[in-house]
Amino acid sequence: MRFTFRCLDAAADAALVHSWVTRPYASFWGMLSATVEDVAVEYAKIQASGHHHALLGLDRGIPAFLMEEYQPAASPLAAVYPVLPGDVGMHLLVAPPSDGPEPGYTAAVMDAVLARLFSEPGVERIVVEPDARNTKIHALNERLGFQHAGVVALPDKEALLSFCHRSDYLAARTALQATPSRPLISQGASL
Repeated sequence: MRFTFRCLDAAADAALVHSWVTRPYASFWGMLSATVEDVAVEYAKIQASGHHHALLGLDRGIPAFLMEEYQPAASPLAAVYPVLPGDVGMHLLVAPPSDGPEPGYTAAVMDAVLARLFSEPGVERIVVEPDARNTKIHALNERLGFQHAGVVALPDKEALLSFCHRSDYLAARTALQATPSRPLISQGASL
């Protein structure tokens, strides 16, 4: 398996995560001016919350992306849509490539994240709320089966609320694997 996950250690991983979230491409993450200490404090709060946690995604053992999983009912989303049992929220930040871009890499990472989330008992729908201006992530979300529900006002941004049901993800995954011009690296994940 190419991608694996481990729990983020807020203190030990702060410098690594800081090196990702303070780059211009990560502007929508909202931490461009954060210090390493700011990152450590933020992720310590996330890990202690009981309803939101962060994982590092590893590519053959090397940290390659940051994934956050959260309960929408305990987030600002609860005020903007009717949360259903089985809803899980997700955030994703892919690290800058160390050896140059790899075609299909970000889609493969997203596939691994969604496969992991949908493998959890009771998860029926993944919810995302990226900044409405973040067109790159909107396109990726659509490729993996997310359906837009509209722009919503959250405390820190105008967000494009989108949902992905298991069946939509599986259909999108099948289509991506069959499209040679947009490769998807297979993780061997089963749902």
